[in-house]
Amino acid sequence: MADLGGTGSMRGSSYRTRIAIRDVIEGRRHGLGALLPMAGPAVVASVAYIDPGNYATNIQAGAKYGYGLLWVVLLANLIAMLFQALSAKLGIVTGRNLAELCQEHFPRPVVIAMWLVSEIAAMATDLAEFLGAAIGLSLLFHLPLIWGMFVTAIITYGILSLDRRGFRPLELVIGAMIAIISLCYLVEMFIVPPDWASAAYHSVVPHLKDSAALTIAVGIVGATVMPHAIYLHSGLTQARMKSRNDNDRRRLIKFSNREVIVALTLAGAVNMAMVMMASAAFHHGHSDVAEIETAYHILGPLLGSGAASIFLVSLLASGISSSAVGTMAGQMIMQGFVGFRIPVALRRLITMVPAFVVVGIGVDATRALILSQVVLSIALPIPMIALLIFTQRRQIMGTFANTPLVRAATWTGAALVLSLNTILLLQAAGLRIPFLG
Repeated sequence: MADLGGTGSMRGSSYRTRIAIRDVIEGRRHGLGALLPMAGPAVVASVAYIDPGNYATNIQAGAKYGYGLLWVVLLANLIAMLFQALSAKLGIVTGRNLAELCQEHFPRPVVIAMWLVSEIAAMATDLAEFLGAAIGLSLLFHLPLIWGMFVTAIITYGILSLDRRGFRPLELVIGAMIAIISLCYLVEMFIVPPDWASAAYHSVVPHLKDSAALTIAVGIVGATVMPHAIYLHSGLTQARMKSRNDNDRRRLIKFSNREVIVALTLAGAVNMAMVMMASAAFHHGHSDVAEIETAYHILGPLLGSGAASIFLVSLLASGISSSAVGTMAGQMIMQGFVGFRIPVALRRLITMVPAFVVVGIGVDATRALILSQVVLSIALPIPMIALLIFTQRRQIMGTFANTPLVRAATWTGAALVLSLNTILLLQAAGLRIPFLG
């Protein structure tokens, strides 16, 4: 992330935010006036949890099993909160992001291997997000998919260019995109009124109807905790405000944890709304819906063109914002692991190439989204385990090292996510898993 490059009002917004954060730390701001300037990093990171990959799994879950897998969405979101809070704490306490700490503490061959795998994961992330936005543009404006991709590239590059003028403008734009997504699904809840009692029950009562339900549950969790979000959050908190002492760090962590809870609660609510919308619209009569394009084409006749258009607007906002954030994460990964930075235009071009190749050779866009999730499942253990190792070391974190209770919770969450990702990889390889039938 840029520091305070550029001039003008946008640069000023970042400068004023830093002044406001210092006022909060030193106790001169309270209430809402203290919360707003502290908000930003978790909001940006939360985009990873409402990206187009989540759309595909949530639609399939709601269409096939109604409200039955809402508890999986809730569980995945709680695990995500835990890891994003740890990533934010790492950046605040150490003044380093996760990739930089890996570069400093691991052997050089290990660092190079981690970097290469993480770069591939960043490209896979951008493939899913870039294609999601392009699909939304293509369907909304009746454009060929390839033209939707070009338009997406221009829009995301424009968003990323804001970074030259400080961190705050980009945070505000991403926050506005999340607000659009949230508003779209709020409207959908009125157009497709769900069964609130059933939704509430299935949100807290675990149940898997059959082996196929477990397969979709694996996909939901696998599409939720993202490698690039774990890397990114530590860098976003690192770049925003330098803490002077442990009291500063303690206050920053307190506000960061609050923001993580609020931002990821909102992202989780959007994911649950996706499942609820798919359940109310498709479960009775169209339970085989599993693709974004199919969902759009069925929504129109079922609920009217307004509902279908709102769905596409939310997908477009999701794809554009998550694609921009994915490029930011890729830049941070490269700079942290190997110590150099490339122009954002070149970075944007590099991460776009796989998407254009996929479309150019005629691979189905939804199939490409699924394959990208497999790649992310392979890469996820690297940042997840590294984060847990660093945040429990007292020589790195000092008094902010994870407590025994936090260590137990985080390693349990990691074991669950990594086990489910292993199942996803085995299925992708075509291997039969006995208990999945």
